[in-house]
Amino acid sequence: MIKNRWRDISATIKQDIESGMLEPGSRLPTEPVLAQRYGAGRHSVRRAVTELGKEGLLSVEQGRGTFVQSRPRLTYAIGARTRMRSNMNAQGVDVASEMLSAEHLQASNRIAGALAISLGAPVIATRRRSFADGVPVSFGTLFHDANRFADFPERREAMGSVSAVYASYGVPDYKRASTQMHARPGRADEAQLLSQHPDMPVIVVQSIDADMSGRPIAYTEVIWSAARVTFDISNTENNI
Repeated sequence: MIKNRWRDISATIKQDIESGMLEPGSRLPTEPVLAQRYGAGRHSVRRAVTELGKEGLLSVEQGRGTFVQSRPRLTYAIGARTRMRSNMNAQGVDVASEMLSAEHLQASNRIAGALAISLGAPVIATRRRSFADGVPVSFGTLFHDANRFADFPERREAMGSVSAVYASYGVPDYKRASTQMHARPGRADEAQLLSQHPDMPVIVVQSIDADMSGRPIAYTEVIWSAARVTFDISNTENNI
């Protein structure tokens, strides 16, 4: 049926990927070209591409085009010792990040509760974006008690390693105290930061890290590209 034409297009493109006709990293033709090739409307082509992106087979990058995924989804293990760099490096992935902004705020009910501080207490909100092999995979905000971690953004920029920064404050080790996550449709501004199509979903991860005494040191809210990461919580020995 015409209304399901996008399914046929999706199946054909998927077959071309699996057969090797479309190689990893190759760029798909433009929507008009694909519409002409499949004898379908651009809406059907757009729907097919979007659905394949949700499956992780295609990467829709704003301003560049649509590409066949050149690598499988990243696996991010969540446990008591959750560390992004070790997670990615173990898969042979080069990790980088950039600071987007840093500002002082007053703790809201949510942030105060997560950090175990008073409502309205000063906090530092650091917004960063992370890359895996040069591709943006997540961005988010880290909240710290400003009285305890007064110049966290500056130290983070100078030292590079989060663990090293915490050690400089007298926190030699820390653990994940809690993790909550949910999926939802992405927004236009999020799609721009993640270089993905606005119709692509995201995964929201909210977490609290604590020192070894159990005192919270950070609360984070991170937006992940759902097409580029799989979260692994199967290691029950390390999971909270």
